[in-house]
Amino acid sequence: QQYNVTSYGATTVAIISLEAFAGMWINAFIVCVLCTGWVRKKSLNSNEKILLLLGCSRFCYLCISWVYKFLSFIYPNYLYVHNILQLILFFQTFFNCSNLWISACLCAFYCIKIANFRNSFFIYLKVRIDRMVPWLLLGSEILALALGIVAYDIADKPHCNNRNSTGRGNFGIANIKMDNHFFPSFFLAGFVFAASFMAVIFSAVFLLFSLWRHKHKMQTNSMKDLSVDAHIRAIKSIFSFLVMYSVNFVCLVLEMVYVTKKGNYMTFLIVIFQHAFPGLHSLILVFSNPKLEKTLLKILP
Repeated sequence: QQYNVTSYGATTVAIISLEAFAGMWINAFIVCVLCTGWVRKKSLNSNEKILLLLGCSRFCYLCISWVYKFLSFIYPNYLYVHNILQLILFFQTFFNCSNLWISACLCAFYCIKIANFRNSFFIYLKVRIDRMVPWLLLGSEILALALGIVAYDIADKPHCNNRNSTGRGNFGIANIKMDNHFFPSFFLAGFVFAASFMAVIFSAVFLLFSLWRHKHKMQTNSMKDLSVDAHIRAIKSIFSFLVMYSVNFVCLVLEMVYVTKKGNYMTFLIVIFQHAFPGLHSLILVFSNPKLEKTLLKILP
């Protein structure tokens, strides 16, 4: 049994290391390209601001997650040094929540920029969205910081800091008994994840409906619109985003259910996908952005 647990841990660390380094590379690429353009143009548009902050959040999240998994397998005793576990949980929760909310902001931004509705409120949002983006990003970071502080407070409790606890996940990084103290924390985490997920769903539905109406109108009037191809690419990008976000949300929910299960195959699959999501989605964003795609294809050879 001890051999199986050790083999499980080694396999998990090996796969997570591969996913984490690939994800860090692609997100570092996004950040470097955008920063280079920022230095040259002395400015960033709203889309680039969101992508830049998203790339930074995902890079840091993958880095912190990999360090935690590596320490928990190679040097598990280091996790019980005072404040080490608490700090890891704080930063992991902060960057993960930041990743989720900025992704939701990106989806909402695409919806407002591309979709065409005659509603006065929607027109108002379309006109002012560029001014709203910095405030949306600031709100996302403040919310992520608040959740990180809550997670730090949970890990700082005496019954979460004993040497019999074993790390796993964000809000359940310790293998503790699910008593009444933890239900508010899990409820808070679930509420934040569900709220961001609903924002993505509504944005995707509105965008798909608007693009369908636009394409139908062009066909009815027997007109050719050069933007139809761009709209179709946006549909593909948003649809892939929605599918990946849906699976990621399901994994976040299952993680709360299996938080106290050690060496469970479901836990293994959850952890593997959660570490693959930041890299895969960032890769989709690269190929959805002509500037990033061109630069990537230029440097790959």
